[in-house]
Amino acid sequence: MNNNLFLQGLSKFLAGLVIVMVLLFIPAGTFAYWQAWLFIGVLFVPMFLFGLVLMKRNPDLLRKRLSAKEKESEQKRVVAISGVMFVAMFIIAGFNRRFDWWMLPDGIVLSAAAAFLLGYVMYAEVMRENVWLSRIIEVHENQKVVDKGLYGVVRHPMYTSTLILFLSMPLILSSPWSFVIMLLYIPIIVKRIINEESVLSNELDGYAEYKQKVRYRLIPHLW
Repeated sequence: MNNNLFLQGLSKFLAGLVIVMVLLFIPAGTFAYWQAWLFIGVLFVPMFLFGLVLMKRNPDLLRKRLSAKEKESEQKRVVAISGVMFVAMFIIAGFNRRFDWWMLPDGIVLSAAAAFLLGYVMYAEVMRENVWLSRIIEVHENQKVVDKGLYGVVRHPMYTSTLILFLSMPLILSSPWSFVIMLLYIPIIVKRIINEESVLSNELDGYAEYKQKVRYRLIPHLW
């Protein structure tokens, strides 16, 4: 095991855990927020296990995802806007718990948690299928077009999985107001996909033909 990579991954994992807890429990004014604990469980337990598997099987991909930074100014703005959106979503969810504005039924919370885990499974499968996958928009040396598995259904299954994950989050936290905030992710991801396809069409051999083969970008029979 690469000790430096493990420590880098563990430090980011713990930092993310602390940030999420602060953003949720301080606005909530209590630790008696079981939906938040459920969210932390379904988010961070699979994340930790997935990180260990990735470290063993594909440490280069893990290293790339831990250290990747957007190079294009347009994508840097997208990342910044997304960060603000997530912070607002967590804080509003906490206030929703504190002031009991509108707490969703337990059945919706638990169903959202199941959908979130399904999105995680899809995310892991995409990582398995595409060894060139990156957090940023770039084309690697000797990169090939992946057109099998989930990539044979939609052109951007990673974004499909994140759409499931991100829209499930506020529902797990029992906050419809946070769900409204997270709907902003849809135009953000549409803009990112359009930009990414422009880069790939220009720089990745065979991508233009792939777009003709697989018609849908994000959701089959819709877009």
